[in-house]
Amino acid sequence: MTQPTTPDSAAGIDYLAVEESDRFQGLRRLQRSFIFPMAGFFLIWYFAYVLLAAFATDFMSQRVWGDITVGLLMGLGQFVTTFVITMAYVSFANRRLDPIATEIREELEKAETKA
Repeated sequence: MTQPTTPDSAAGIDYLAVEESDRFQGLRRLQRSFIFPMAGFFLIWYFAYVLLAAFATDFMSQRVWGDITVGLLMGLGQFVTTFVITMAYVSFANRRLDPIATEIREELEKAETKA
């Protein structure tokens, strides 16, 4: 349920103006500069794995060591890649995104207490 808006609660901060501000747009650009290339890389890697599994079965079934095959290593590599991308994003967000987001949030909190 949402709380009804009263004239007092709506008169505080213009969130649309904040969203359109240069700092917020820069924050979104910075986030996208990490997300889009990383998502593209992972999708290419994933579809390469799927296509190789479907059409290059001889290659994927080559034994590397004992019963370990290239396909198994690449499949496990999908999980490893997921964790590496997640850790890289967390590190990127902690170093680059969070300080800017914190500044914007603190400014909004100050403006809200003044209103």
